[in-house]
Amino acid sequence: MVDYHGANNQSLYSAGEQQTYMEQENDWDRDLLLDPAWEKQQRKTFTAWCNSHLRKAGTQIENIEEDFRDGLKLMLLLEVISGERLPKPERGKMRVHKINNVNKALDFIASKGVKLVSIGAEEIVDGNAKMTLGMIWSIILRFAIQDISVEETSAKEGLLLWCQRKTAPYKNVKIQNFHISWKDGLAFNALIHRHRPELIDYDKLRKDDPVTNLNNAFEVAERYLDIPKMLDAEDIVGTLRPDEKAIMTYVSCFYHAFSGAQKAETAANRICKVLAVNQENEHLMEDYEKLASDLLEWIRRTIPWLENRAPEKTMTEMQQKLEDFRDYRRVHKPPKVQEKCQLEINFNTLQTKLRLSNRPAFMPSEGRMVSDINGAWHKLEGAEKGYEEWLLNEIRRLERLDHLAEKFRQKAAIHESWTDGKETMLTQKDYETATLSEIKALLKKHEAFESDLAAHQDRVEQIAAIAQELNELDYYDSPSVNARCQKICEQWDALGSLTQNRRESLERTEKQLESIDELYLEYAKRAAPFNNWMEGAMEDLQDMFIVHNIEEIQGLITAHDQFKSTLPEANKEREAIQAIQAEVQKIAQYNGIKLAGNNPYTTITPQSIDKKWEKVQQLVPQRDQALQEELARQQSNDHLRRQFANQANMIGPWIQNKMEEIGRISIEMNGTLEDQLTHLRQYEQSIIEYKPNIDQLEGDHQLIQEALIFDNKYTSYTMEVCILFTIPTCCSPLQLLTTIILTRDAKGISQEQLHEYRTSFNHFDKDHSGVLQAEEFKACLISLGYDVENNKQGDAEFARIMGIVDPNNSGAVTFQAFIDFMSRETTDTDTADQVIASFKILAGDKNYITAEELRRELPPDQAEYCIARMAPYTGPDAVPGALDYMSFSTALYGESDL
Repeated sequence: MVDYHGANNQSLYSAGEQQTYMEQENDWDRDLLLDPAWEKQQRKTFTAWCNSHLRKAGTQIENIEEDFRDGLKLMLLLEVISGERLPKPERGKMRVHKINNVNKALDFIASKGVKLVSIGAEEIVDGNAKMTLGMIWSIILRFAIQDISVEETSAKEGLLLWCQRKTAPYKNVKIQNFHISWKDGLAFNALIHRHRPELIDYDKLRKDDPVTNLNNAFEVAERYLDIPKMLDAEDIVGTLRPDEKAIMTYVSCFYHAFSGAQKAETAANRICKVLAVNQENEHLMEDYEKLASDLLEWIRRTIPWLENRAPEKTMTEMQQKLEDFRDYRRVHKPPKVQEKCQLEINFNTLQTKLRLSNRPAFMPSEGRMVSDINGAWHKLEGAEKGYEEWLLNEIRRLERLDHLAEKFRQKAAIHESWTDGKETMLTQKDYETATLSEIKALLKKHEAFESDLAAHQDRVEQIAAIAQELNELDYYDSPSVNARCQKICEQWDALGSLTQNRRESLERTEKQLESIDELYLEYAKRAAPFNNWMEGAMEDLQDMFIVHNIEEIQGLITAHDQFKSTLPEANKEREAIQAIQAEVQKIAQYNGIKLAGNNPYTTITPQSIDKKWEKVQQLVPQRDQALQEELARQQSNDHLRRQFANQANMIGPWIQNKMEEIGRISIEMNGTLEDQLTHLRQYEQSIIEYKPNIDQLEGDHQLIQEALIFDNKYTSYTMEVCILFTIPTCCSPLQLLTTIILTRDAKGISQEQLHEYRTSFNHFDKDHSGVLQAEEFKACLISLGYDVENNKQGDAEFARIMGIVDPNNSGAVTFQAFIDFMSRETTDTDTADQVIASFKILAGDKNYITAEELRRELPPDQAEYCIARMAPYTGPDAVPGALDYMSFSTALYGESDL
């Protein structure tokens, strides 16, 4: 029975199976000749397939390998199945004519992209059955199977997929290949029943009767579908595995026979697709109409509410209206805005779909166009804006009334607070006992009050204006506002009269005290600079002074004498200042004025002036005595300077002369090194014998230090310089010469080599500094035969040498470093590499050495020395007790790496 609703148990080839079958398509199996059943099936199938096409040209073949030998029917077959004309065949009976015709057919097959492996015209002409069947199979693949395409698969895979799709509803059919899946005949019947169910009663077929099933399918296909019988049921059932190529050839005929049905199915799918689009469009149209109707209805209900302009009497009621409006903005309107946007999106989407599917544009019902909705929405927003403006204006109006009333109360309270106590202040008579400065201060204060009073005039006017506006706006509490405003205005007039009276009294009193004030001012102007002069004089007379020579103390004495000459004139100024104060007292007594206190312009009293003048008179002789004592001390210091200078000017030249002689010995190197060392030691002895003179100079220097004398203009020599010259003058050359002798003896350098090195060094030491700069050193090396010219190789060699002689990168080379380098260059020395190589010999060419090997090869004390200092070896080939002789060797020479 056919299960049209059952699960699809059909499975496709796995990727591995597909690859296997694809590889077999173009490969003509050599085992075919050994399987007569397969060859029989292919002969019959391929012959029937060829005749199904040759009948269209009015001919057929009987024997597939014989009838194609002359190439004529082969060319005719290709013209029929391709619909193209081949080159004109040759009608001769000779072998060459047959070969030429077959070659034309093979060339045409090759031009269609078919690769014929090992198939030549001679084999076809000779009647080679295997090659002929292979050629026909290649033609069938190219023209009957290759163009089959199902769901992005083609050729064999496409044909197999098509069979699986068509037989999927039949649970007794499971097509996995083109051989054993077709043996029971149900697959052939299922294909026919799927496309022509009236031709086969599929439910009566039995899986255990394959011959009946196969014959039924073959007969129906030949009678009703015009598919010739290409297979024998007995051959298929009697073969363990039917020939795949024969089955594929026969099944491809079913595919092409039912291609028309496939086109009908495609057409049905297209109609369904078109209807689905129309249904979706109609659904969108209905949604648009409903959404548009609902939105327009909401707008129609909302606009009257927004156009209601009935005012409220209280701020609370207006605030409630505003809150309702805000609730409308926050809650009710946003969903409608979203609906409007969605409506426009749906409309545009619908129009786009209609345009893309070649449908006429959608025309909404009358009054529901997008423009109609936009117009209604615009009217809604206009009403909304007007309602909002009205609400805000009404609230502002009520706020204005409340604000004016509160403003009146605030300004009135501020004004009343400011006027409190002002009448009492204006009526007091504090000016009757005040001084002039106090009178002026009271006048300034009164002027400030008048300015403040004038400033408050504006507030009083504002209070009156607010009261007037409240009356015009019919404020409910206008009577109390008017009464308060009247009281404020009356009080304001009274303050103006009292202010004028007080000003007149203050000005009259001021004139009486101005004459006394002028005298106070004159006193202050003259007393201040005189007081400052006395304070400065006292500070100078008591100031500590530090001098270092006679000239400085004499300058101070001269300045003091000039100060004493100004004292008579200063005394006259003091007497004039005291006379001004006496005049003030006289005027006050004459006019009966009670002076309130001291001079308001200064704190300097006549008593303080007299006291400071007496202090100056006392300090002058004290300063005279201190200056004379310092003059005597500086004269003593000058004597000490002269005494030290006389000794230093004699000893200094003697020391310089000795230094020059020692330097000349070090540079010229006359005689052997031992002779030079003897001369230097003689000079050292002469310096030691001269030491008593230096000790005497040291005594004079001690006296100078005790007197705190830090300079001496009588000599350029200092004690430190003399001592510095005498101590190292011979020590440094002696040390250098001793080092050179040790180097010569240790390295085996001859006297002539040392003389040559010294001569070369001195020649290039142009400034006689005892060191060579980098360029001078390079020139010296070149003169000695070193290849350090200015080229890549020479620069590298020079850099290597500088790294040896100048490890600190100072840029200069000393003679000692020069001698060390030349001695290393001319003598054979051991290196870390040589020591490592020696250890490696003792270790038997291993990268480590053991304590037993060291004790066996070296003296006991040296073996224990190495064992105590060698670190354990940690290499990959390490063994217990292994020691690292490489790091030990590099450490001996102060190197961090090999």
